[in-house]
Amino acid sequence: MNPKGYLKHIAYDSVIFGFSGEKLKILIMKYHNTGLFALPGGFVKNDEDLNDAVRRGLKERTGLDDIYLEQFYAFGSVARYKPEIMETIMKANNQALEEHSWLLDRFISVAYYALINYEDVVPTPDALSDSCDWYDVDDLPNLMLDHLDIVKKALQTLRDNLERKLVGTNLLPQLFTMKELQMVYEAILGEKLHRGTFQRKILSLGLLKRHEKQYSGAAHKAPFLYSFEQKK
Repeated sequence: MNPKGYLKHIAYDSVIFGFSGEKLKILIMKYHNTGLFALPGGFVKNDEDLNDAVRRGLKERTGLDDIYLEQFYAFGSVARYKPEIMETIMKANNQALEEHSWLLDRFISVAYYALINYEDVVPTPDALSDSCDWYDVDDLPNLMLDHLDIVKKALQTLRDNLERKLVGTNLLPQLFTMKELQMVYEAILGEKLHRGTFQRKILSLGLLKRHEKQYSGAAHKAPFLYSFEQKK
């Protein structure tokens, strides 16, 4: 990374949410030879929009282009400035400290959350990492710096926007059952919902299109399939 090619003191971190069918999950990186776990993040090129930089990083980690992405907070506490952590990462990867000393400066991180279909992703680590894996949101490893605070803020933002954004559009396949949609909501909220109340509330929003049942031999048990009315 040529220090002249990137904006100084500005970074981004991404909380990438996926739904496995039962659990809400987050992509986490593990840095090579350090035991340090972190959110996928990166830096912004001089000639690059911030949003484009984040989308570039997400494509490198997930292989996906069309991702729902939202900026939700900027983290700039003095307490997050711990150059010894970046120094540890650089030394573990045989990077020259003199050449990349700008990475040891203080950074303000602009945080984004992304919503993606779990099944579409092949997690890919970057050049400094051994792994990029899915972890249950309620069973995360110890994260470096303030990354756990970033996750908590992202999750709270996601919960606060559930009614307004109907986030299942990015966590489910194109066609899904009402039960699958309810499971997404329960995974995000961390609580069980009453089936009848949930269905009435969701249907009252007028954002779902109902499709024919998929029969599998027991017709009376076949659930209706739904999709989201994108035009609305």
